[in-house]
Amino acid sequence: MRLTTIGTGAAAPDARRVNAGHLVEAGGTKLLLDCGSGVVHRMAGVGADWSGITHLALTHFDADHVSDVATLFVAWRWGQLPARSAPITVIGPPGTRALLERIAAALWDKLLAPGYPVVVEELAAGGTIALGDVTLRSQKVPHTDESVAYSVEHAGRRLVYTGDTAADDALGAWSHGCDLLLAECSLPEEMAVPTHLTPERVARLAATAQPRRLVLTHFYPPVERVDIRSLVARQWDGSVELAHDGWSTDI
Repeated sequence: MRLTTIGTGAAAPDARRVNAGHLVEAGGTKLLLDCGSGVVHRMAGVGADWSGITHLALTHFDADHVSDVATLFVAWRWGQLPARSAPITVIGPPGTRALLERIAAALWDKLLAPGYPVVVEELAAGGTIALGDVTLRSQKVPHTDESVAYSVEHAGRRLVYTGDTAADDALGAWSHGCDLLLAECSLPEEMAVPTHLTPERVARLAATAQPRRLVLTHFYPPVERVDIRSLVARQWDGSVELAHDGWSTDI
């Protein structure tokens, strides 16, 4: 299983980091986790196979996680020759189909009938779905009403992606022992808000989850002005990696 962090930024414009988007490749499955602004063009820029994506999973409906969905669907229809013919499966929490219908009404009325099959799977928190030989599980997290984290499992390996979340003991327990925990790290403690993680909150999550590797993403610019690694290390003695756009690793 291979992870490429396409977009490691958050809602604030950042010349180095576009909005949230992460590509997981395992066997014949190419799963894009979230698709925020800039993700489609960043995939082209870092050499990721945007045209071969088989599944798209959305953690929640905030703009910085979904605003490039229409761009991606249009690229599959008009941005490649020949146009896409393979089906695309979109997975998300309940409300995902309604979200896609709103995007279609606003941006491209062919979004759900673009010339290739579109399958929408609404996965309730706690649910499981098979994506080829990959297993995707969801877990409710405290951010927006619909927000979930995902566990991606293949060939005995497990990646957990928090999406956006507040501090949550249940998420730590659910993630326990994963091979890689891809966790948001939005803001420094002095700018903390109830719906996001800080380095200190990430450390507490990792201490509960005990992942083999901790990889951080979803950075607002102010958090990069503090020593993230040192702050995490006060409560977590494992490795800490800071992802950037185009960063890739095998799991």
